[in-house]
This record gives sequence, C-alpha cells and structure tokens, in this order.
Amino acid sequence: MNVTTKTNGGVRPGLRENLAQFSLLVAVNALVGGMIGQERTVLPLLAEEEFGLTAFTATFTFIIAFGTVKAATNFFAGTLSDRYGRRPVLVAGWLIGLPVPLLLIWAPTWEWVVFANVLLGVNQGLTWSTTVIMKIDLVGPARRGFAMGLNEAAGYGAVALTALVTGYIAQHAGLRPEPFLLGIAYAALGLGISTIFVRETRDHARYEAANHPTERSERDGLSTRQVFIFTSFGDRALSSCSQAGLVNNLNDGLAWGLFPIFFVDAGLSVGRIGVLAALYPAVWGLGQLYTGGLSDRIGRKPLIVAGMLTQAGAIGWIAATSGFATWALGAIALGAGTAMVYPTLLAAIGDVAHPTWRARSVGVYRLWRDAGFAVGALLAGILADLLSITAAIWAVAALTAVSGFVVAARMYETHPR
Repeated sequence: MNVTTKTNGGVRPGLRENLAQFSLLVAVNALVGGMIGQERTVLPLLAEEEFGLTAFTATFTFIIAFGTVKAATNFFAGTLSDRYGRRPVLVAGWLIGLPVPLLLIWAPTWEWVVFANVLLGVNQGLTWSTTVIMKIDLVGPARRGFAMGLNEAAGYGAVALTALVTGYIAQHAGLRPEPFLLGIAYAALGLGISTIFVRETRDHARYEAANHPTERSERDGLSTRQVFIFTSFGDRALSSCSQAGLVNNLNDGLAWGLFPIFFVDAGLSVGRIGVLAALYPAVWGLGQLYTGGLSDRIGRKPLIVAGMLTQAGAIGWIAATSGFATWALGAIALGAGTAMVYPTLLAAIGDVAHPTWRARSVGVYRLWRDAGFAVGALLAGILADLLSITAAIWAVAALTAVSGFVVAARMYETHPR
C-alpha cells in the first residue's frame, strides 16, 4: 500500500501511513452524505403533499438552488483550501450545515425549504470537496482510485441508508419532523469530529509537489483563471471528465427530483419509493469500493465510458417499463453505472492536475459536475411540464449516452501505469 517511504518534516504519503486519519475522513464523509440522504425520499413528496406544489419546475426549485450553490462553492472550496488550509474549510462547512434540518422541520413556506437547500449546497460544497482533497493529499498517486472509491462509497452509502430510513420513518410517523431528526445528529457529529480530531493535510500536497515528475513542472504555477480554463476546456482529459461529471449529476438530479413523483403517480407506497430511492445510491456507494481500485489496475477511460453508457441504458429501462421489480432492476443498473464513473473521474483529475493547483482543479471539476444537479432538475422539470415525465426521462437517457461517446472519442488515458 505504500506510495513512498521518503519523509519531509514527518510527512509520509501513503494509505497505510495515514490510515487513522484517512479512516476518520471516510467517517466524516459518510456524515456529509447523510445530510443529502435526509432529503432524497421525503422532500419531493413534501412539496406536493404539504406545500401543494403541482408544477414540476416549481417543485424542483430546491434541487436547482442546491445544485447551483454547491457547484459555485466547490470552486471556492478548492481555492480556499489552498490559501487557508483544508481543515478550516471543512469546519466552516459543518457550521453552515447546522441549521439545515431545523429549517426543513420548521419551514412554513416552500421558500424556507429552498433557503435550507442553499445552505445545504454550501455545506456540501465545502465539506465534500475538502474530504476529497484531503484524501488525495494523504494517499499519493498510486492508490488514488482506491481512495476515491472509499470516499464516495462512504458518502453515497450514507445517502442510501438515510433515504431508506427516512422513507420508513415517513411512512409510519409522517413527513415532518421525525425524518429530519437524523440530519441534526449528522451535523452535530460532523462538526465535532472535524473540529477535534481531523488534522491538516496541506503539507502532504506540498511534499508531493516537491517530488513531482519534472516533465510536468512547466504547469506548476498556474493562476486560478488558468486552472479553470485548463480544466474546463484546455486539457482533453480534464475537460472530458468535467462534461461527464455534469451529465452524471444531471441524471442524478432527475433521480432525486422526478423519480419519487414518477413512482408515486404509478401507485407505489412511500415505503417502496424509499426502497427505490435507496437502491440506486446503495449500489453506487458499495460498487465504488471495487471500481475505484479497478481503475488503478485497468485505467480510468474504460470505466468512465462503460459507466456513462450503463447509466443511459438504465434510465431508458426505467422509462420503458413499469412495476416495482423492474424499476428496482433499473435502479441497480443506474447505481452500477454511476459507481464505475464517480470515483474514476475524481482519480483522473488527480492524475493530471499538478499538486500545487490540484485542489483548485478538483474544485473546477466539481463546479461543473454539481452544476448538473441544477441543469438536470431544470431540464427535467421543463420537459415534464411541457410533455410528460416519461419524455423527460428519455431525454436524460439520450444525453447520458452522448456524454459517454464524447469521452470515448476525446479523452486520453490518465493513469500512470
């Protein structure tokens, strides 16, 4: 598991060398994921039943607000963590997330829910981005895919488990306040652990930069503007990853906002909708335990292409079929495709980006990726209002397939095998 045995002021990059701190960050990211999971089953149903929202574009305003704010915060999280350190950004993210479950419990109008998701977007942008950057700092290049697999598995495993539990609670106790009590516990634990136990990792990035291959040294002094352009458009691998990340979260926005309404219109109970809402991120989360490490062995590009095409097929399957069992198969396939893509995209960004601006490049990639939440919710809402829910689902399936073909045609392999 060792990446290197060299030291620099006590810094020792590698998974084994930093296992305790790495494990702690995995636990923190599980709590970050749980903050999203508290909404996955309940909030789309709450919009319709308690606030009387019938237009899909109005219902999805909470996802649009969340995605837009999280995308922007991701960008600033990378820049701030380079300037002030990773740990202060992580703690700030938890402080901002503390009021979220309370606002969801007490919201007298839908505008309160939207504001809660603005805060949730800042919370997720700061905390999730920082745990990603800190794990990349700690493990070094050789096990980067495996590290990202563990990170994302913890986060989305918690999304799945919380979606399942809140669906069960909502069916037996109502949509508010009980399902959101879990969020209060998650926020308090996350803040406490991050404040007391998490250590700064910026020195690990500095050490890696000092030992980085000389052939990439010409890129070690890029400005933030240059990093944005290079990651978004300039480099074929980085830009391919950025567009694939956006489309991946575009279809996740569809799954979050539209699928629960699609299923309830078909007559499924809240409990069964909770199972479907949990299956997708559960397979996504658990699958990353394997796919992250697999990308370290076979490379990044094959998994990204296969994952995007698998997601496209799964979304089309859900649109074309009916019934709990067939939709469950579609949710499982969608989770498997996402598991191929999610940690692999992050690992590819880490492969290409120089350690001196890697945090900013991760922030730019996550800006594009999480903008997909807003784009997906807006697109799905407009198409569902103008045409039908089924038409919106088919449109997202087609976009996901196109994204996979773009990666196949444009991206080069990034893993330093």
